[in-house]
Amino acid sequence: MDKLLTSRFNHESLPGDYIFPPELRPGDLKIPFGTNISVIDLSEAENGDRTNTIQKIIKASEEFGFFQVINHGISENVMNEARSVFKELFDMPAEEKQKLCSDDPSKTCKMFTSSVNYATEKVHLWRDNFRHPCHPLEQWQHLWPENPTRYRECVGPFSVEVKKLASRILSLISEGLGLECGYFENDLTGSVLLSINHYPPCPEPSLALGITKHSDPNLITILLQDHVCGLQVLKDGNWIAVEPIPNAFVINVGYQLQVISNGKLISAEHRAVTNSHDTRTSAAFFVAPTDECVVEPAEALTDEHHPPIFKAFKYKDFNSHYFAKYGDTDIVLKSFAAQKG
Repeated sequence: MDKLLTSRFNHESLPGDYIFPPELRPGDLKIPFGTNISVIDLSEAENGDRTNTIQKIIKASEEFGFFQVINHGISENVMNEARSVFKELFDMPAEEKQKLCSDDPSKTCKMFTSSVNYATEKVHLWRDNFRHPCHPLEQWQHLWPENPTRYRECVGPFSVEVKKLASRILSLISEGLGLECGYFENDLTGSVLLSINHYPPCPEPSLALGITKHSDPNLITILLQDHVCGLQVLKDGNWIAVEPIPNAFVINVGYQLQVISNGKLISAEHRAVTNSHDTRTSAAFFVAPTDECVVEPAEALTDEHHPPIFKAFKYKDFNSHYFAKYGDTDIVLKSFAAQKG
């Protein structure tokens, strides 16, 4: 696939098939950083202030569906090594990246440009992407790329640490919701997909998008940003920029957590914009249920006064519907709403 943006040398003008319709374009408007997006110090929970930390996480998940965490226990060195190898991956010669590209939908570890629907989509995204499963590690690591040579040794330990971090955050969320201890320590978190997005400088950022508006279909997403801005969250009809904080992770609520909480927590819509000067690389760990896992509102959160607002479903059924209706939050959620009366 020589379509990879990182394998092209001429980015002087934006090709027509990357220009979004006027209503979807980000435009030239300067989007401010969201001062209300919580930055939560997870060390406080370890040092005796667990209740306060839980309250902050629940409040942020109810109001924004987004927050950032610092002092999370993953070393700066491990994070920097991962960032470095992700950059190295996209800087490889075109023929090396070509080996990772595939049109085979069954291939779990692959690189592509824009989206897996490149051949049929009307407008392309200004990004290259590399993704693969990473949990359980022993099941997937041997399928990861052999180049860069240190990819497996860097990303393996990092992905294990991120999974532990997700478990800690979900434990705090389950406690805050009043669910039993260990509620999420099962098939609800049985899958983790790593998705690395690479956004080269774009000649006309006001006309293009790195990723269109969407909510995540999984349970919870742990995102490693670099120093370049690009992530934006939709709040009350307005876009808010998420500030890249050194050595922080961005956490966002996925649809499955919205369902399990019976609508108490929200899965916020977000997008990625581009810029004309700097390359941006981000790595998202999508923590999700296994395909056959049945997801439904937690029993502890429903009663005659608070009936379930979502019906039970298998995660694979939700996923296939989500990708068929990609980007349309209202349609996706209405399809899995509980029948009234």
